[in-house]
Amino acid sequence: MSPVESDEEDLTRKQRREQARDQRRALEEAEAASAARRTRLTQLASVVVVVVVAIVVILVATGGGSSAKKVAPGSKAAGETEKVVTALVAGIPQSGNTLGNPTAPVTMQYFGDLECPICKDFTLGALPTVIKKFVRTGKLRIEYRSLETATGPEREVFRSQQVAALAAGKQDKGWNFIETFYHEQGEEKTGYVTESYLQGIAKQIPGLNLGTWTADRNDTTLVKQIEADGEAAANAGFNGTPSFLIGKSGGAMTKYEYSSLTDPTGFNEAIEKLLKA
Repeated sequence: MSPVESDEEDLTRKQRREQARDQRRALEEAEAASAARRTRLTQLASVVVVVVVAIVVILVATGGGSSAKKVAPGSKAAGETEKVVTALVAGIPQSGNTLGNPTAPVTMQYFGDLECPICKDFTLGALPTVIKKFVRTGKLRIEYRSLETATGPEREVFRSQQVAALAAGKQDKGWNFIETFYHEQGEEKTGYVTESYLQGIAKQIPGLNLGTWTADRNDTTLVKQIEADGEAAANAGFNGTPSFLIGKSGGAMTKYEYSSLTDPTGFNEAIEKLLKA
């Protein structure tokens, strides 16, 4: 082998060694980067777990994970609800599903569902002012009528809760039941309306005979009343809650299109117009 050929061979071997070192270095760097990524992903997953646990803890602590308030009869919360409801309806004539003087010149029919959160907006929003201004003064009577929008198994729950309110109405406590239910309403479609829940509402109503109330819930005429309410709603073209009919007592009723359920102004104006007619 000539000196030139020997030098070339040595150079080639050197190049191959350098190339091999470069490849090993690249492989080591790639492995290190991969390990770093795995470490970061593990750390991120740990952070996510901590955040999720924290959220769950907060929800449980604040009641956000609960489907209903589960106000216990005799508790401070139940006492507060009772004070508000009693102050609103005490002394106003009640009969079945009706609140107000039977000879009031104007009647408003309120089609609702006790689990409807929008109905709650009205019941706790505009309605108290309407009751104080017109019902308590004998100018307006309000009929609470049931409008079923539930489907499937929820239909039985709907009827059970509405019958429970009507059964309280047989003791002239229907509006106490309705108002208490709305004040303690749980989250819709969470299955919070159980027999225990309905019993809890009934136990919060002063003067309600629980034995009589329980027996009256088996009255088939109450189910027929709910069905009649549904037919009336269909005839009026209603397909959602809350919906309203208003008119001179004993006369034709017309659909009332509300602009707000929390501001009583629109309701007040409609009632005043009928009173002046």
